[in-house]
Amino acid sequence: MFVAGVDDAGRGSLIGPLVVAGVLFKEQDIKKLEEIGVKDSKLLTPTQRSELAEKIKFIALKYKFVEISPQEIDRVVLEGKKRFKLNWLEAKAMAEVIKNLKPDLVYVDASDVNAERFGKQIENFLPIKVKIVSEHKADKTRLVVGAASILAKVHRDNIIAKLRSFYGDLGSGYPHDPKTLNFLRKWFKDHKEYPEFLRKSWKTTKKVRLEILSNQEKLRRYFT
Repeated sequence: MFVAGVDDAGRGSLIGPLVVAGVLFKEQDIKKLEEIGVKDSKLLTPTQRSELAEKIKFIALKYKFVEISPQEIDRVVLEGKKRFKLNWLEAKAMAEVIKNLKPDLVYVDASDVNAERFGKQIENFLPIKVKIVSEHKADKTRLVVGAASILAKVHRDNIIAKLRSFYGDLGSGYPHDPKTLNFLRKWFKDHKEYPEFLRKSWKTTKKVRLEILSNQEKLRRYFT
């Protein structure tokens, strides 16, 4: 039997793509993932993730990445409720990954609060018949999903590292990071608009934009 795991990285980020990764194994090779120390990517250091990613690729039969761009995320979010639209986008991307891997059985880390509904949503996008097990926190409980979470995180971290080397220190890309917020403020002040690698539909980016425009208007009124 061929078994796959699918997970994402960067769902809540302001910067860069949402990355979906899938990885395919022979069923008998899954135990090797435990032997090399596979676990949820959030429990590992960047160095550990990078080292494990190479080992996972060596054990795997196949792996696949799908990047959902900030522009695509903005487009669907602006059309409806953010959470539901993002779930739809992610289910579609996961289906693309699964279609490429062609497993007999796939475990996915559910993005929807209703894990079963999320699995059905993925199934609706698939032109092939695959047994889908959609679970919450599957990256912690399923080694194959833990492996996918590591590949997704390393792939996305590499993208962010390239952006950082070109544009400077933009922080982690997440709304709670002061470095990221400072980067947003400085960029908008200097360029009067946001860069293409930023998710403009996110609440935080809108808030920063309004904050700067409001301050600029106050200054304009003060000096006129």
